[in-house]
Amino acid sequence: MPEPIGTVLLAAGRGTRFGASPKLLSPLDGKPLVRHAAEAAVAAGLGPVVAVLGHAGEAVRDALAGLPLTLVENPDYAEGLSTSLRAGLGAMPQSVSAALVLLGDMPRVGPGLLVRLADAFRAAPVAPSAVVPVRDGQRGNPVLLNHRLLGPGLAILTGDRGAGPLLARRDDVLELPVDEAGVLIDVDTPAALAGLT
Repeated sequence: MPEPIGTVLLAAGRGTRFGASPKLLSPLDGKPLVRHAAEAAVAAGLGPVVAVLGHAGEAVRDALAGLPLTLVENPDYAEGLSTSLRAGLGAMPQSVSAALVLLGDMPRVGPGLLVRLADAFRAAPVAPSAVVPVRDGQRGNPVLLNHRLLGPGLAILTGDRGAGPLLARRDDVLELPVDEAGVLIDVDTPAALAGLT
């Protein structure tokens, strides 16, 4: 049995560019936007999935009902993505040494991609600090983070940024070329959502 790899689903943000209605609850293909990412994480079957809630938390909780997730409230979500990342990683079992960071507004990331990122991490001769999908020369999401290697740095992240600044200084990030356009598609505006339907 391979070592479990966790998934942190970031579903706490305000989505201010989207407008007044909660972005993650907007319907896409008959279900809330956030549920697409959550179902992909569960279907990948890699390990525990922790969803971090904040803005519109009760409604997002309802949108994720019935899925085998651990739900964590981030009271500091307004301070930015870094706080949600810390909350999600902090809720992972100690047995999990690496975790995928999946954004709730990326509905075109499927379970197969998550499995490929995990397989690349497990197959590396020396465990990388992260595995990052790359399409057309551009780094995308989700990113797999080696929690054991990055732990201290992740603990001091601040503001509305993820692990990008931490990874930029490292030479042990594994870039995984992918064909999926979904690694570069996040939904920030109603127009972006309309473009997916």
